[in-house]
Amino acid sequence: MEAINNFLLLLDSYLGSAAYFPYILLGVGIFFTLYLGFPQIRFFGHAWKVVTGKFDKKGAEGDTTHFQALSTALSGTVGTGNIGGVALAIFLGGPAALFWMWVTAFLGMTTKFVEVTLSHKYRVKTEDGTMAGGPMYYMDRRLNMKWLAVIFAVATIISSFGTGNMPQINNIAQSMEMSFGFDPMIVGGVLAILLALVIIGGITRIAAVTSKIVPIMGALYVLGSLSVILYNVDQIGSSFAAIFMDAFTGSAATGGFLGATFAYAFNRGVNRGLFSNEAGQGSAPIAHASAKADEPVSEGMVSILEPFIDTIIICTLTGLVILSSGVWSQKHENTFSRTDLDIVAGHYSDAEPADREALYHYLNDTKQNTIEKFNGTIQVRDGRPVSNGYTMLHARSVAENVRFIVAGEDPYTGVLRIENGQLKKEDIVIVGDSLIHSAALTAKAFSMGFLGPAGEYIVPISLMLFAFSTAIAWSYYGDRAVVYLFGQRGVMPYRIIYVAGFFVASFADTTLVWTLSYVAIVLMTLPNLLGIFLLRREMKDTVKAYWQDFDAEQSKNSDK
Repeated sequence: MEAINNFLLLLDSYLGSAAYFPYILLGVGIFFTLYLGFPQIRFFGHAWKVVTGKFDKKGAEGDTTHFQALSTALSGTVGTGNIGGVALAIFLGGPAALFWMWVTAFLGMTTKFVEVTLSHKYRVKTEDGTMAGGPMYYMDRRLNMKWLAVIFAVATIISSFGTGNMPQINNIAQSMEMSFGFDPMIVGGVLAILLALVIIGGITRIAAVTSKIVPIMGALYVLGSLSVILYNVDQIGSSFAAIFMDAFTGSAATGGFLGATFAYAFNRGVNRGLFSNEAGQGSAPIAHASAKADEPVSEGMVSILEPFIDTIIICTLTGLVILSSGVWSQKHENTFSRTDLDIVAGHYSDAEPADREALYHYLNDTKQNTIEKFNGTIQVRDGRPVSNGYTMLHARSVAENVRFIVAGEDPYTGVLRIENGQLKKEDIVIVGDSLIHSAALTAKAFSMGFLGPAGEYIVPISLMLFAFSTAIAWSYYGDRAVVYLFGQRGVMPYRIIYVAGFFVASFADTTLVWTLSYVAIVLMTLPNLLGIFLLRREMKDTVKAYWQDFDAEQSKNSDK
């Protein structure tokens, strides 16, 4: 299992984690933004009118309204990335990461407009009378590249488990256990039953549910965020200043945060931006293909709103909560994760400028790094280390008030062996003060507002709603990919496996599936970006024809 996981991580290093990937993603967005004349700005107002149904026509084919299609797609994008993903991006790249998430979203508004329009244009009606669409259909029906469509469809099925299913319920179960003490298996069982009741009804029931969940969870999260932002309103100006200044000068070292290189902040911001709004990945077009519309461009207009709502609004709120509260650069007591632990040779303090600079180069792996990993032993008495000659780093910060615990809550006494910066004894629990990240950081930030400590509960509740709705939406994406590959007969077996996987992941290790999804996401994104680029001229002509027909229709109506 470990060998497979390591192979997938190696493969990902040549795909999604490779230096070229963010540039391809942004490059396509920049090209279409210029090629189509900034549609995310010019069509923004029109998009809101379309989604409200102002231009709906009776008898248009489809399964859902514009708003329901938007809600389904949003439920697939608004998930753990909006809560823990933003916190992780800021933790790794500093405030500058939020800036690059904005850039990704702005350009992604155009990318999504293109991919949704083309996918809607080449959708088909299935055996049961419902619509099926997505990049695999324009790849097959228009580009005659069935092999590329198959790659995309297979990657979509894998991603439905690795992005929308297993990690989502795993996060929900862990969050419910930590916040309320609920048994993960019970949480998984209850939500698996609810998931089955929703997805068994197909897109009609999925759209009906998501159109109710999305506004409720959005309103809850916005109000909770404002309770922190307004409480720390005096810090808003400095938060925005940090975002913009760090984006162009390199992330500044603040408090326990030791800074990040420009490349680090750029890569983390762009990659988290894609993970959050999925623009270019080709997933949302599958949901939009179900919309009742005769003009594909009209549904493309609706999709422009997705990255705006998902990233520019919700992710920004999360970022401002974290930055204005100040918790992102403060150390908090927590149980150390072995994956975030690193022990280096020598004594360093983040209070000393020279040490901070040395640690900056070490953590960002620059050519100026002179720090080496520690090899040796640590003497511990009553849980406290008494030997010297090393510095313990946790979560990219110098750990303080470190205690070693064994057998529940008993302080450890003895000698600990360290090899290549890692503690070898597996049954030791380490507790201390360090930076925190992901959902834990967001939860801590929510406690720094008008609601006080009770504000932390906003995160697990929002996480449950966000993640569950994501699982619902991705079940439909996988569903349509199965229809493309195997026909209608494959749908029910897929749904059964999807629900079973959802339950098992509530208490099982999902590391391998999550790693596999890194690869699958890129195997969706790269073919999709290639496909829409090859159809660039058709896209431009389709948009031009839409406006000609729209203007003619409006003129006709005004003459009546």
